[in-house]
Amino acid sequence: MNMKFFVGLAALAALYTTQLHAEDFPEREVLGVVMWGAGGATDTVARAINPAAEEALGKPIVVLNKAGGAGAISTAFVNTAPADGYTFLYGAENPQLHPVMGVASLDYSLFYPVRILGRGVAVITVPTDSPYQTIEELLADIKANPGSVLMGSTGPGGLPSTVAALIANSTDFDVTSIPFGGEGPGLLAMLGKEVDFMPAGISAAAEQIKAGTLRALAVINDTPVELLEGVPAITDALPGMGQFLPWGPFYGVFVREDVPDEIKAKLVGTFETAAQDERYKTLMINTGNVLMNLHGDKASEFLSKWQQVTSWALQDTGAAKVSPESLGIERP
Repeated sequence: MNMKFFVGLAALAALYTTQLHAEDFPEREVLGVVMWGAGGATDTVARAINPAAEEALGKPIVVLNKAGGAGAISTAFVNTAPADGYTFLYGAENPQLHPVMGVASLDYSLFYPVRILGRGVAVITVPTDSPYQTIEELLADIKANPGSVLMGSTGPGGLPSTVAALIANSTDFDVTSIPFGGEGPGLLAMLGKEVDFMPAGISAAAEQIKAGTLRALAVINDTPVELLEGVPAITDALPGMGQFLPWGPFYGVFVREDVPDEIKAKLVGTFETAAQDERYKTLMINTGNVLMNLHGDKASEFLSKWQQVTSWALQDTGAAKVSPESLGIERP
């Protein structure tokens, strides 16, 4: 017997062992890493679907909030975890912007989209006792006092900074951004008067708006949304924003691309079943999200298009740190 025979035998044994582990997956609890802090939109969606996903998977799914770097820390954490399916990402849109914002080189092209759960709508929020009664008043003050109005943010490539870049394409929008570890902490800081306003996903802000502690000045959409009756679309004040709309954050489940296909299939089945749970669907709808439920090629197509549209919008408004063209991101 020569060396090639033993190498081939070892490869077959390794393949057989991998297949056995895939067939038994999961043998223990699984870790779902949320890229933002507790109380934000991504965390809200993750905790809404997690109970149904646990039931479908047959094992506990431990939810870990790992905020930082506008989602870059959690994305890198999952990317360096073993490719065995036991660690996955409850992620939002942010990694698709990390390359153009100079935050990190890692985006979802190195991940497998188990499920794109839904798309949110962003909203401009202020505390209930804010002096700004309308979006026009806020925009007028920002224009009259460049840099003096404080905006809650989640860092470069986060939802607030992206919304700010889109608005800046249509009007003067020189604000000072104060970063927080997620929408939840940012909104709480705004209530503590640390910032004047904050763009956020409706799912993160809805409960506080209903409770009367926050007010919504406008939705980042080309039409009003049913959940926030009486709140105008941003295009009422800024018609030029229409070129970017509809636009919004999205939420999904991602694993490393090199996770074995059998394990990917089990996770796909798990979240396909969980996405049909009526409790989860009701919560998503009640928090202003649009159900999508995409996986595989359709999810990849959605991710690519979203990245193209948003990256080039940032480039055209001067907010991008790195040209999308240099990254191979085609203009839509």
